[in-house]
Amino acid sequence: MPNYQALMENLKKRGYEVSFFPTAEDAAEYLDREIDGKSVGSGGSMTLKEMGLLELLGKHNTIVSHWNGDPITAAMTTDVYLSSVNGMAETGEIFNIDGTCNRVSSTLFGHDTVYLIVGKNKIAADADGAMFHARNVASPKNAQRLGKKTPCAAKGDKCYDCDSPERICNALVTFWRKPKGIRKMEVVLIDAELGY
Repeated sequence: MPNYQALMENLKKRGYEVSFFPTAEDAAEYLDREIDGKSVGSGGSMTLKEMGLLELLGKHNTIVSHWNGDPITAAMTTDVYLSSVNGMAETGEIFNIDGTCNRVSSTLFGHDTVYLIVGKNKIAADADGAMFHARNVASPKNAQRLGKKTPCAAKGDKCYDCDSPERICNALVTFWRKPKGIRKMEVVLIDAELGY
């Protein structure tokens, strides 16, 4: 069980707004109230998919996502951007790994508001544990989901730091603090297992 109180305090010290919800449904209802009449972008997040969040928000917002057939660059110009993370430390460090880098770039700059939505399975006690999860749990599972021909997808056990042309781990972003170019960045913590 993550130490949510310590995590929330550490995230706030690093400049993030933080909210906590016991269930994915509670978090989705909160975000549905918070985001209204906006253009909302997202990358390929299994967390958002499992929550049904884009469908919910699409009732009163404009959703822009390559999952909807939009160009991959279109989500980079929205008011709000939604993403999950690949690993988060109770000490406050956040890790995201990306192949095309549309997702990580949109969490760094260009949007008025960014929400990082995080299930408890992505939280580790320290930065080393969070990085381990990002590289050796989340990345192989995403490679398998995408049907990539990589050693991690074939074996599903760890990152092999491969040279495969289908590699999905081309960039790693480490957040030490909230980026200055984003007005509001909120970490939405959920006490449920979501995504990888």
